[in-house]
Amino acid sequence: MSKIIAVANQKGGVGKTTTAVNLSACLAAAGHRVLLVDLDPQGNATQGIGLDKNALSATIYDVLIGGRPLHEAIVPTGMELFDAVPTNRELAGAEIELINEEEREMRLRRALGEARDGYDYVFIDCPPSLSLLTVNGLVAAEQVLITLQCEYYALEGLSELLQTVIRVRDRLNPGLSVLGVALTMFQNTNLSRQVLDDVRNHLGNKVFNTVIPRNVTLSEAPSFGKPVIYYDMRSAGAQAYLALAQEVVGRG
Repeated sequence: MSKIIAVANQKGGVGKTTTAVNLSACLAAAGHRVLLVDLDPQGNATQGIGLDKNALSATIYDVLIGGRPLHEAIVPTGMELFDAVPTNRELAGAEIELINEEEREMRLRRALGEARDGYDYVFIDCPPSLSLLTVNGLVAAEQVLITLQCEYYALEGLSELLQTVIRVRDRLNPGLSVLGVALTMFQNTNLSRQVLDDVRNHLGNKVFNTVIPRNVTLSEAPSFGKPVIYYDMRSAGAQAYLALAQEVVGRG
């Protein structure tokens, strides 16, 4: 059965989608069958793997709202062992459409049931908010991977996210746990080093050893519709995500 991991942070611009896309690609390149679910209405993960958001026959919206089976929305990425469930702006309306539905938090979990035997890893790219879509991602997942930018306000909001994880675990998904915290956008400055030390002092071994640098290739790769290992394998960003993928596998 697959391991389902939600990549989450309610703040935008902290490397969440970059991490979801590149971890998926790195694990697929290592021989694992991977499914990436784009649960963010912005659709950045969809674009980042080279899919056209305006030319999709089915999306995660059709699964959550339209009741279509998940396999009808799964598309190949063109990369070996790597499939995706894409999204587009239509998903933004799902919050309103789901609000009066019974067991609305369980939609994604039920949909992913049919994918569990076909993949080793399922990554869910959650929206940058603590919304109903994010709750769906957390209910569907077994573990949460949190991305945290190496900046002054890095820990701001983290406690709120962790409280949400606890509430989801207590009420809806007893098996949910935190896989780890990935520090992103690290620069070799006093501030970044201080943030790194502070986060590790607060969270201990929950923090991955691998630190993702601020790297131009990580910014360029999505515009070419490629994960960074297919854009520039030798770049610092690619090497960092390959190392992080090894840690994810090592944490079981």
